[in-house]
Amino acid sequence: MKKLVVSGASNSRQSINRKWAQYVASQVPGVQSNVLDLNYFEMPIYSVDRENGGGIPDQAGKFLQEIKSSDGVVISMAEHNGSYTAAFKNIFDWVSRLEYRLWSDKPMFLLSTSPGARGASTVFELAKVTFPRLGANITASFSLPSFNENFSPDKGITDPVLNQQFLEQLRLFTQSL
Repeated sequence: MKKLVVSGASNSRQSINRKWAQYVASQVPGVQSNVLDLNYFEMPIYSVDRENGGGIPDQAGKFLQEIKSSDGVVISMAEHNGSYTAAFKNIFDWVSRLEYRLWSDKPMFLLSTSPGARGASTVFELAKVTFPRLGANITASFSLPSFNENFSPDKGITDPVLNQQFLEQLRLFTQSL
């Protein structure tokens, strides 16, 4: 059975991006999902001085190992002030010091959502540009606007046009595994 790592790229316990990523992973047939709770990977704020003084925290290695041992990545980017959340960016910075191509060329379904009509599109576009340089093989991508209006835990995406667009991306990701 193939293994997916799943993350909402947020340390919020109520993260809609974690809910969204978990839902998407549940739609991929024949996989086992491992949700990466960013709170488990909490580390001091990255700095060269901290790295030189104490090395890289063990949590960074554990995060990298989760990626390396997977067959694919489903990640939904939460957006804070138009960019990555501080929790995600810090993990990202530490792990990239261990291995710059931290996504290990794994097939990735890149997602985002937000309560607003833009669906966290600023951070979504940033990740689309940045992640491939760091070893992401983005085989599918989808941003869901207005999460609370367009998503139901029981029904999935409730807007028929958005749902059709999503299903095409899901098909591309599933084929890439």
